[in-house]
Amino acid sequence: MASTVYLAMLRRQLTLALRRPVQLLNPALFFAIVIVLFPLGLGPAPDTLSMFAGGILWIVALLANMLGAETLFQSDYDDGSLDQLLIAQQPLYFLVMPYLLVQWLLSGLLLAFLSPVFALMLGLPQQGVVVLMASLALGSGVMSVLGAIGAALTVGLRRGGMLIGLLVTPFYMPVLIFGSGAVSAAVDGLAFAPYLAVLGAMFSLAIALGPVAIAAALRISADA
Repeated sequence: MASTVYLAMLRRQLTLALRRPVQLLNPALFFAIVIVLFPLGLGPAPDTLSMFAGGILWIVALLANMLGAETLFQSDYDDGSLDQLLIAQQPLYFLVMPYLLVQWLLSGLLLAFLSPVFALMLGLPQQGVVVLMASLALGSGVMSVLGAIGAALTVGLRRGGMLIGLLVTPFYMPVLIFGSGAVSAAVDGLAFAPYLAVLGAMFSLAIALGPVAIAAALRISADA
Protein backbone atom coordinates (compact mmCIF):
# COMPACT_ATOMS: atom_id res chain seq x y z
CA MET A 1 0.00 0.00 0.00
CA ALA A 2 2.77 2.44 0.96
CA SER A 3 4.65 1.73 -2.26
CA THR A 4 1.49 2.35 -4.30
CA VAL A 5 0.99 5.73 -2.64
CA TYR A 6 4.66 6.59 -3.16
CA LEU A 7 4.51 5.73 -6.88
CA ALA A 8 1.28 7.70 -7.26
CA MET A 9 2.91 10.74 -5.62
CA LEU A 10 5.98 10.36 -7.81
CA ARG A 11 3.83 10.16 -10.96
CA ARG A 12 1.85 13.20 -9.82
CA GLN A 13 4.98 15.30 -9.24
CA LEU A 14 6.43 14.35 -12.60
CA THR A 15 3.16 15.17 -14.35
CA LEU A 16 2.88 18.55 -12.63
CA ALA A 17 6.48 19.38 -13.49
CA LEU A 18 5.99 18.50 -17.14
CA ARG A 19 2.82 20.61 -17.29
CA ARG A 20 4.87 23.66 -16.19
CA PRO A 21 7.67 23.72 -18.75
CA VAL A 22 8.67 27.28 -17.86
CA GLN A 23 9.37 26.40 -14.23
CA LEU A 24 10.93 23.14 -15.36
CA LEU A 25 13.43 24.87 -17.64
CA ASN A 26 14.15 27.88 -15.41
CA PRO A 27 17.21 26.39 -13.61
CA ALA A 28 18.72 25.09 -16.87
CA LEU A 29 18.11 28.41 -18.67
CA PHE A 30 19.58 30.35 -15.75
CA PHE A 31 22.60 28.04 -15.75
CA ALA A 32 23.14 28.51 -19.49
CA ILE A 33 22.66 32.29 -19.53
CA VAL A 34 25.03 32.96 -16.62
CA ILE A 35 27.72 30.66 -18.00
CA VAL A 36 27.54 32.40 -21.38
CA LEU A 37 27.91 35.80 -19.65
CA PHE A 38 31.04 34.88 -17.70
CA PRO A 39 33.41 35.04 -20.71
CA LEU A 40 32.10 38.54 -21.39
CA GLY A 41 32.91 39.63 -17.84
CA LEU A 42 36.24 37.88 -17.37
CA GLY A 43 37.42 38.27 -20.95
CA PRO A 44 37.87 35.62 -23.62
CA ALA A 45 41.40 34.60 -22.47
CA PRO A 46 41.34 30.76 -22.40
CA ASP A 47 43.82 30.50 -19.51
CA THR A 48 41.74 32.76 -17.28
CA LEU A 49 38.49 30.96 -18.00
CA SER A 50 40.10 27.54 -17.59
CA MET A 51 41.53 28.51 -14.21
CA PHE A 52 38.16 29.45 -12.76
CA ALA A 53 35.90 27.11 -14.78
CA GLY A 54 35.26 24.55 -12.04
CA GLY A 55 34.37 27.15 -9.42
CA ILE A 56 32.21 29.12 -11.86
CA LEU A 57 30.20 26.07 -12.87
CA TRP A 58 29.65 25.04 -9.27
CA ILE A 59 28.57 28.50 -8.11
CA VAL A 60 26.10 28.86 -10.96
CA ALA A 61 24.74 25.36 -10.32
CA LEU A 62 24.23 26.31 -6.66
CA LEU A 63 22.29 29.44 -7.60
CA ALA A 64 20.23 27.55 -10.19
CA ASN A 65 19.33 24.92 -7.60
CA MET A 66 18.23 27.62 -5.17
CA LEU A 67 16.08 29.16 -7.90
CA GLY A 68 14.13 25.91 -8.32
CA ALA A 69 13.61 25.37 -4.60
CA GLU A 70 11.38 28.41 -4.09
CA THR A 71 8.28 26.92 -5.72
CA LEU A 72 8.71 23.32 -4.54
CA PHE A 73 5.73 23.26 -2.16
CA GLN A 74 4.06 26.55 -3.06
CA SER A 75 1.44 25.30 -5.53
CA ASP A 76 0.34 22.51 -3.16
CA TYR A 77 0.10 25.04 -0.34
CA ASP A 78 -2.01 27.38 -2.45
CA ASP A 79 -4.55 24.75 -3.59
CA GLY A 80 -4.79 22.94 -0.24
CA SER A 81 -3.07 19.74 -1.35
CA LEU A 82 -0.41 20.24 1.29
CA ASP A 83 -3.04 20.11 4.06
CA GLN A 84 -4.22 16.75 2.73
CA LEU A 85 -0.64 15.56 2.75
CA LEU A 86 -0.21 16.52 6.39
CA ILE A 87 -3.27 14.57 7.55
CA ALA A 88 -2.65 11.50 5.38
CA GLN A 89 -2.31 8.10 7.06
CA GLN A 90 1.06 7.46 5.47
CA PRO A 91 4.17 8.89 7.19
CA LEU A 92 5.03 12.34 5.92
CA TYR A 93 8.67 11.22 5.70
CA PHE A 94 7.85 9.04 2.69
CA LEU A 95 5.37 11.47 1.14
CA VAL A 96 7.96 14.22 0.72
CA MET A 97 10.46 11.89 -0.95
CA PRO A 98 8.83 12.21 -4.42
CA TYR A 99 9.19 15.99 -4.18
CA LEU A 100 12.90 15.59 -3.53
CA LEU A 101 13.40 12.98 -6.23
CA VAL A 102 11.67 15.02 -8.94
CA GLN A 103 13.48 18.19 -7.86
CA TRP A 104 16.81 16.38 -8.07
CA LEU A 105 16.04 14.74 -11.42
CA LEU A 106 14.82 17.89 -13.14
CA SER A 107 17.34 20.36 -11.74
CA GLY A 108 20.38 18.64 -10.25
CA LEU A 109 20.85 15.70 -12.60
CA LEU A 110 19.76 17.75 -15.61
CA LEU A 111 22.45 20.33 -14.86
CA ALA A 112 25.00 17.57 -14.28
CA PHE A 113 24.31 16.15 -17.74
CA LEU A 114 24.41 19.61 -19.34
CA SER A 115 27.59 20.66 -17.53
CA PRO A 116 30.12 19.11 -20.00
CA VAL A 117 28.90 21.43 -22.78
CA PHE A 118 29.43 24.53 -20.65
CA ALA A 119 32.64 23.15 -19.13
CA LEU A 120 34.16 22.90 -22.59
CA MET A 121 32.92 26.43 -23.36
CA LEU A 122 34.89 27.70 -20.37
CA GLY A 123 37.94 25.64 -21.29
CA LEU A 124 37.82 23.18 -18.40
CA PRO A 125 40.42 20.45 -19.09
CA GLN A 126 38.91 17.14 -20.11
CA GLN A 127 40.15 15.31 -17.03
CA GLY A 128 37.92 17.52 -14.92
CA VAL A 129 34.72 17.08 -16.92
CA VAL A 130 33.73 13.62 -15.66
CA VAL A 131 34.57 14.61 -12.08
CA LEU A 132 32.46 17.74 -12.53
CA MET A 133 29.48 15.63 -13.61
CA ALA A 134 29.89 13.22 -10.69
CA SER A 135 30.34 15.98 -8.12
CA LEU A 136 27.32 17.92 -9.43
CA ALA A 137 25.16 14.77 -9.40
CA LEU A 138 26.00 14.13 -5.74
CA GLY A 139 26.17 17.73 -4.58
CA SER A 140 22.93 18.76 -6.26
CA GLY A 141 21.15 16.02 -4.33
CA VAL A 142 22.36 17.53 -1.07
CA MET A 143 21.43 21.03 -2.22
CA SER A 144 17.96 19.84 -3.28
CA VAL A 145 17.33 18.53 0.23
CA LEU A 146 18.63 21.71 1.87
CA GLY A 147 16.58 23.86 -0.50
CA ALA A 148 13.48 21.77 0.24
CA ILE A 149 13.97 22.36 3.98
CA GLY A 150 14.12 26.10 3.36
CA ALA A 151 11.09 25.93 1.06
CA ALA A 152 9.13 23.99 3.69
CA LEU A 153 9.94 26.55 6.37
CA THR A 154 8.89 29.52 4.20
CA VAL A 155 6.02 28.00 2.22
CA GLY A 156 3.39 30.16 3.89
CA LEU A 157 5.33 33.42 3.67
CA ARG A 158 5.38 36.10 1.01
CA ARG A 159 8.74 36.71 -0.64
CA GLY A 160 9.92 33.39 0.71
CA GLY A 161 12.63 33.12 -1.94
CA MET A 162 14.85 35.67 -0.21
CA LEU A 163 14.43 33.88 3.11
CA ILE A 164 15.32 30.54 1.53
CA GLY A 165 18.58 32.05 0.34
CA LEU A 166 19.39 33.41 3.79
CA LEU A 167 18.50 30.14 5.49
CA VAL A 168 20.23 27.60 3.30
CA THR A 169 23.23 29.41 1.78
CA PRO A 170 25.50 28.78 4.80
CA PHE A 171 24.72 25.05 4.56
CA TYR A 172 25.49 25.06 0.84
CA MET A 173 29.07 26.16 1.49
CA PRO A 174 30.55 22.73 2.42
CA VAL A 175 28.96 21.23 -0.70
CA LEU A 176 30.44 23.99 -2.83
CA ILE A 177 33.88 23.61 -1.25
CA PHE A 178 34.11 19.86 -1.74
CA GLY A 179 32.46 19.94 -5.16
CA SER A 180 34.75 22.56 -6.64
CA GLY A 181 37.67 20.98 -4.76
CA ALA A 182 37.07 17.67 -6.51
CA VAL A 183 37.16 19.36 -9.92
CA SER A 184 40.30 21.33 -9.07
CA ALA A 185 42.04 18.20 -7.79
CA ALA A 186 41.18 16.32 -11.00
CA VAL A 187 42.48 19.17 -13.17
CA ASP A 188 45.73 19.35 -11.17
CA GLY A 189 46.24 15.60 -11.36
CA LEU A 190 45.67 15.07 -7.62
CA ALA A 191 43.44 12.57 -5.84
CA PHE A 192 39.82 13.63 -6.22
CA ALA A 193 38.21 10.47 -4.78
CA PRO A 194 38.25 11.77 -1.15
CA TYR A 195 36.23 14.82 -2.22
CA LEU A 196 33.67 12.66 -3.97
CA ALA A 197 33.56 10.34 -0.95
CA VAL A 198 32.70 13.26 1.32
CA LEU A 199 30.01 14.41 -1.12
CA GLY A 200 28.63 10.86 -1.18
CA ALA A 201 28.51 10.82 2.62
CA MET A 202 26.70 14.18 2.61
CA PHE A 203 24.27 12.85 0.03
CA SER A 204 23.51 9.73 2.10
CA LEU A 205 23.04 11.78 5.25
CA ALA A 206 20.77 14.25 3.44
CA ILE A 207 18.56 11.48 2.03
CA ALA A 208 18.31 9.79 5.43
CA LEU A 209 17.64 12.84 7.62
CA GLY A 210 16.42 15.49 5.18
CA PRO A 211 12.83 14.22 4.88
CA VAL A 212 12.54 14.27 8.69
CA ALA A 213 13.50 17.94 8.75
CA ILE A 214 11.21 18.72 5.79
CA ALA A 215 8.24 16.99 7.43
CA ALA A 216 8.82 18.91 10.67
CA ALA A 217 9.20 22.20 8.77
CA LEU A 218 5.95 21.64 6.85
CA ARG A 219 4.08 20.99 10.10
CA ILE A 220 5.54 24.13 11.62
CA SER A 221 4.51 26.18 8.58
CA ALA A 222 1.01 24.68 8.64
CA ASP A 223 0.56 25.55 12.34
CA ALA A 224 1.92 29.07 11.96
